[in-house]
Amino acid sequence: MYLEIVSPEATLFSGEVTSVTVPGINGEFQMLQGHAPVVSLLQKGDVKVEGNISIDEAYENEFTTDATGKTILAITSGTIEMKDNKVIVLAD
Repeated sequence: MYLEIVSPEATLFSGEVTSVTVPGINGEFQMLQGHAPVVSLLQKGDVKVEGNISIDEAYENEFTTDATGKTILAITSGTIEMKDNKVIVLAD
């Protein structure tokens, strides 16, 4: 599936991934290929991305990698939309 992570300053990431886990306001949830359409508010927490991804050099300092190899972006709030195997995260 395709993921875009957009902040007020720039598009931090765009590319193919295998899964995305986000801190929804009602709890953390994960999206995989073929997930039902969803729109949700996000709360403070980590956006966790799995897959063979490449982060642009300009934004590498925004991301970390955990012990399991997931790429992590800490956010304070945001929104997410998943539709037709495309995920858009608007992150603050």
